[in-house]
Amino acid sequence: MRFRSKYNPWAAQYACTLLGYTLQKGGSGVQLLKMVKQLETHMSLTRKLMRLGNSAEAVEAAKRAVHLSDSVLRLCLTVAHLNKAMYFACDNVLWAGKVGLLPKLDQDKWSQRSFRYYLFALMLNLTRDAYEIRLLMEREARTSHGGSNATWTSSPSPENGDLSHPHPSSSSFPVAILPLLSERFSRQFHLLGMVLRSNPPLLLDLLKNACDVFIPLDRLGIYPTGQGFVGACGLASSVLSILTIVHPWLKLKP
Repeated sequence: MRFRSKYNPWAAQYACTLLGYTLQKGGSGVQLLKMVKQLETHMSLTRKLMRLGNSAEAVEAAKRAVHLSDSVLRLCLTVAHLNKAMYFACDNVLWAGKVGLLPKLDQDKWSQRSFRYYLFALMLNLTRDAYEIRLLMEREARTSHGGSNATWTSSPSPENGDLSHPHPSSSSFPVAILPLLSERFSRQFHLLGMVLRSNPPLLLDLLKNACDVFIPLDRLGIYPTGQGFVGACGLASSVLSILTIVHPWLKLKP
């Protein structure tokens, strides 16, 4: 029941957003566009109704995150959950305004406030993902290429007294260093690919947060992308969330 109530309205809402954009671009009739817009609004209200009580869950998650041993994860997850709690609380206030319980509510103001909390939570989640990726890449580099650093540092150089390799001129130095930079970036991308392939929960969480972040960026006017892109990102994020419910092992922990 939790799966049906929590994620279906979210997916349906952004599916309607994407459908409305597609119909508008295709020159569909005004009546059909109005019907899709009304359905999107209904799905949004349903989603907000289903979120009553999610603030308390987010606060409880923040309490658990406070006890994590890793200081970076502790900071990112605790503050992210607290921002989610504020985001859900603003969403609940918006729902009360839309259904008439708070008729004088400034909905634009509360909507902007809600999306600011949402954006900050997503930025912290992306920071957490980047931190975990860096740790796993360093671990993979140590296990797979343990001797590469020694080889690099022991290479002869003119500064160490080896005159058999003269220092390149200033004009040829950038050209000479490009292959080294290219090789370094290639190794880093290879490590990144290995880490993400071997950690599906981390990959899904990264993709979901990357999709989600465009929604508040657009709504706040920081990086406008349009209804079509927002609808596609919201729908993709919903599908990824559904995957973590169908297959719980895909949910990133803690």
